Amino acid sequence: MRLKDKVAIITGGGTGIGAALTEAFLKEGARVVIGSRNPNHYKVFVERLEKEGRPIIGLELDITDKESVDRFVGKAVQRFGPMAILVNNAGTSGQNPMAKEGDERWMTILQTNLTGTYYMTKRVLREMPDQSHGRIINLSSVLGKFGVAGYTAYCTAKHGIIGFTRALALEVVSRGITVNALCPGWVETEMAKLGLREWSEAAGLSEAEVRRQAVAAIPMKRFTEGTEVAELAVYLASEASQAMTGQALNICGGATMS
Repeated sequence: MRLKDKVAIITGGGTGIGAALTEAFLKEGARVVIGSRNPNHYKVFVERLEKEGRPIIGLELDITDKESVDRFVGKAVQRFGPMAILVNNAGTSGQNPMAKEGDERWMTILQTNLTGTYYMTKRVLREMPDQSHGRIINLSSVLGKFGVAGYTAYCTAKHGIIGFTRALALEVVSRGITVNALCPGWVETEMAKLGLREWSEAAGLSEAEVRRQAVAAIPMKRFTEGTEVAELAVYLASEASQAMTGQALNICGGATMS
């Protein structure tokens, strides 16, 4: 029970990596609040966990809207008390080739992945007591370490998350709060399936072939599981990581070595 009675917010906590994070944090004794713009992304998930007697709340949250963020955090504090842990997991991906008309996807990806993280963090810091196990964990990506053609918005946002993490770590270190980032590679999620589908359509290849190529480029020859990302997040949220801050940790099967 490494997180016993710690209150944690996990954005986008009902699907994909977020769901794995939520279950891992609950298993370690945390009280968890999750949020998403789409209630369908968390309602059934939360209902199942509530029936198991788990201390979890699911609330609507649009991290790109400051008023929504304020309402969400206010309700979370009212129900569970001061925050100890924030996991900025909510995000969106997608290609945005420069040759394609329109700027909507660029704006959406940066607003969600980068500005949304800023809004959430700024608001939660008001509810995070000093010298009281404060932990902020930001989800970046291996695309925060290198570039991929056609993904300028996503790469920009995930590089930005690492810069945000490093600067914020120095800003709040005197408060006893640590700030770290996780950089997953390919993870078995719906977002990964979307990425493979986009790659397939752009390259004129089957989804099976692009998956084969993706796996071939990973030294461990497999995608990472959401549970593996969650275990690393639990470590960063625990007392064991108290000497770590400002770090961006790769969990990618060795993909960043090539």
